[in-house]
Amino acid sequence: MDQVHTIDLHNFINDPQSASEDCKKVVESFHKTGILIIKDPRVSYDDNSRFIDQVEEYFQQPDEEKLKDCRPELSYQVGPTPAFTEQPKDRTSLIEKLPEQQKPVKPTGKDAKWRFFWPMGEAPKNTKYAELNSKRVVPEKFPKWEEVMNKWGKQMLSAVETVAEMFATGAGMPKETFTDLMKQAPHLLAPTATNLELYGKLNTIMAGYHTDLSFIAIHGKSRFPGLHAWLRDGTKFQVKVPDGYLLLQAGMQFEYLTAGYVLAGFHEVVVNENTVAAIEKAKKENRCLWRVSSTMFSHINSDAILKPLSKWENESTVEQYPPIQTGEFVMNELKAIKLGAKKQE
Repeated sequence: MDQVHTIDLHNFINDPQSASEDCKKVVESFHKTGILIIKDPRVSYDDNSRFIDQVEEYFQQPDEEKLKDCRPELSYQVGPTPAFTEQPKDRTSLIEKLPEQQKPVKPTGKDAKWRFFWPMGEAPKNTKYAELNSKRVVPEKFPKWEEVMNKWGKQMLSAVETVAEMFATGAGMPKETFTDLMKQAPHLLAPTATNLELYGKLNTIMAGYHTDLSFIAIHGKSRFPGLHAWLRDGTKFQVKVPDGYLLLQAGMQFEYLTAGYVLAGFHEVVVNENTVAAIEKAKKENRCLWRVSSTMFSHINSDAILKPLSKWENESTVEQYPPIQTGEFVMNELKAIKLGAKKQE
């Protein structure tokens, strides 16, 4: 994991002109690894704890309570997605090419995780993709839900926007290149939740080997380990986010815009030896056994055209990454992982 850079955003936030070397490191880290670790002075990690506390409490409710909040007709793009709904794409051919020690736990079905999608940022007034820009679902028994989710979500989104500006600057592009495309996009605060009391056996797959369909995913620290990621060269490593830091990983939309200069990063969440040890510790301390991730997916505006930016645009890259509206791209990917809404005949 030595190739993954750790950057303090302080210099760029206060004086972008003084942070040119940091910007170049952001570009290098995403290009070589698809991953970046950051420290953001604007982020309160107490807010991350409050966020995880609330999400743990929500998922400890009986399933019938949570199912009331589900919106399958909206492709689960707001509210909860039940466990064993999302199914990773079949990556068998890719997995078989990896050396034995770099292989993931091979997915054999749908993921054991639940998820909750909470839209962040300004919604578009007019969009062809209303399904991807739907009204939030507010659980009725949680009076502080909106306040807690928004407070943490805004900090995560601000961090991604700053990193996007740094990448653009380091790549010799206008600072707003990516953030302009992110305006009125369906950014999602997206905690996953897995019941480790039921699914805490070694090598249980919480989220199977996959890449994210988003622009950039950002993760705060979870209370249970289990996230593994792959570098561009196929090296697998267990992700350990230091206290007070955030981890970012490139998604498919980032890959599309850069025509593969940045590749969407593969990752999985599985019960490993460290997860098992954390489960035993939590049991002794009588703590919650739901593994909640502190995750946000940033997106490109649904109605914007997803295509290689001018820096990476040529005949070959446009053939490999043909122009498509971001919303159409996302809907296609949702169908591929069994989340697309089933239309009435």
